[in-house]
Amino acid sequence: MQSLLRWGVENSSPNEAPPPTNKLDPGIIDHILGKPDAQLMKEALTVGLDERQAEDDRLQALDDLEMLVQNIDNANDLTKLGIWKPLHNLLLASTTSDALRMQTLWIIGTALQNNPAAQLAYFDLDPLPALLKSLSPSSNSAETRSRALYALSGLLKLNAAAVRKMSVADGWSALRMCLEDSEIRVRRKTTFLLNTLLLPTSSPSSQANLQPNISLPTSENAPPPIHANSHASMLSDPSSVSTSALTLAEIQEEREQWGSLLDALISALIEPVPFGVDGEIDKDDEFQENIVRILYTFATSCNGAFSAVQKRSLWGFLGRLTTTQGEENVNFGLTSEEWEELSGAVRS
Repeated sequence: MQSLLRWGVENSSPNEAPPPTNKLDPGIIDHILGKPDAQLMKEALTVGLDERQAEDDRLQALDDLEMLVQNIDNANDLTKLGIWKPLHNLLLASTTSDALRMQTLWIIGTALQNNPAAQLAYFDLDPLPALLKSLSPSSNSAETRSRALYALSGLLKLNAAAVRKMSVADGWSALRMCLEDSEIRVRRKTTFLLNTLLLPTSSPSSQANLQPNISLPTSENAPPPIHANSHASMLSDPSSVSTSALTLAEIQEEREQWGSLLDALISALIEPVPFGVDGEIDKDDEFQENIVRILYTFATSCNGAFSAVQKRSLWGFLGRLTTTQGEENVNFGLTSEEWEELSGAVRS
């Protein structure tokens, strides 16, 4: 062994330059390590926007983009990468098919979820008219309308500025029409959204610091994670997340054409418009439970008062069900205590 080492030392040249190395092909590096998400997002958008590509390829690219923005950091990068505007323009384009519009709405909705920074960035593009137009049954499939509500919910939750703009965009009227949509998922999502917007948020003082207990305005869901980079606006101005008072005023306002949204909700509970492909289904338990939850939130959390006409309608409906089915079977998802509170508000 020692002779072998001695031979190696004697036959080596300390001044000899190492053999030249060839630079690795960036394509090989990408293949080994994977491309950065930012690059993947830009490439997916490029294919999704390219009208020369087959629609299936464009849909796949947009689906890939939606998966990428499920990561909140990637969703925040939509602004830095300049993706929001071309994405919104795709939604606006008259040449965009229903399938592409649906996929675009899905990306938008996913990027906006629990992300105030993304909300602010997208809100700068005045998106409400396009989102509300996507709720129209005359030009959008049931799946697209459902995705439009998903995106609209992402924009409105904890976003007082966007909720305030709903009146200007005639958004409350659009939501009233959604209560009669032939697609039951649209009705369910509409009522769930209304209750979320109506629920009071916690006090501003409890939101002033970055704490894990800051929660969405819902009594049913666990609090979402808080990310300092994406929630800066929420933390600097806690009042910007308060949508309860705005929503309370809007659902009570009497419109000349169709009355109040509260009246429409009560009507949808008592006499729902049949739904389904041929209008063959006349009742949906989840839809009714969502409406009753809104009425409970209105009466208890928001101290709202039903009119005499509304009380008569509600008490007549609930009384008939109680008589025929028994009180223990007619709580619409409320606890017994909540049911008593709502019943008291209707009877008072």
